[in-house]
Amino acid sequence: MDKYGLIGFPLEHSFSKSFFNEKFNSEKIDAKYINFEIPAIETLPEIIASNPELKGLNVTIPYKQKVISYLDSVSPEARAIGAVNVIRVEQNGNETLLKGYNSDVIGFTKSMEPLLKDYHKKALILGTGGASKAIDYGLRSLGLETVFVSRYERPGTIQYNKITPDVISEYNVIINCTPCGMFPHIDECPQLPYEAMNEKNILYDLIYNPDQTLFMQKGEKQGATVKNGLEMLLLQAFASWDFWNGQE
Repeated sequence: MDKYGLIGFPLEHSFSKSFFNEKFNSEKIDAKYINFEIPAIETLPEIIASNPELKGLNVTIPYKQKVISYLDSVSPEARAIGAVNVIRVEQNGNETLLKGYNSDVIGFTKSMEPLLKDYHKKALILGTGGASKAIDYGLRSLGLETVFVSRYERPGTIQYNKITPDVISEYNVIINCTPCGMFPHIDECPQLPYEAMNEKNILYDLIYNPDQTLFMQKGEKQGATVKNGLEMLLLQAFASWDFWNGQE
């Protein structure tokens, strides 16, 4: 039986395990998907060595960047993004080869593109973690200029308290790549001047639990287009399967 799995920490709310095990069951695929909740990335070689049936892994927080140094090769796209969330495991005789990809960018761009109008030219990316790097790459591939938003002073970013109504008008696409507002903290949202938003704004939240975050609710109240991360999650899962099966 083939094995696939997810590495990250923590993994209580993993979507991938239920998604792939249901897929394997319904399509009569002789495989199973396991969560490898590891408190340190240094455990990865041990997981690979002790699971010779392993064909592929997904990678989630906090290892999308740290995992790169453990891989034998990385796709040009994932290298440019600087983050990997899919690993193909190839057994070549006594040698095991690990190749890294990024399916987040595929899921996001396919989900985002239908929402864009000709007046959507600039975007704010809330957060600076591994997911935000794929979002940045995806937005720029769709022709948008981007700026990262951080709580801290960092080169090439702006802080939340510098986001004025004028910034909201100019950067009318806003992507939340932070966990702010995720269940159970559903009464939280990024600190933005929501009152400055209108029907020309898009608020896209990578969170999918709850279905509609407070960030989305506040934008929708002002007439903005809102979308959560569920479709992106499904699309990146489809792309993961393609990568594991050599459909690059």
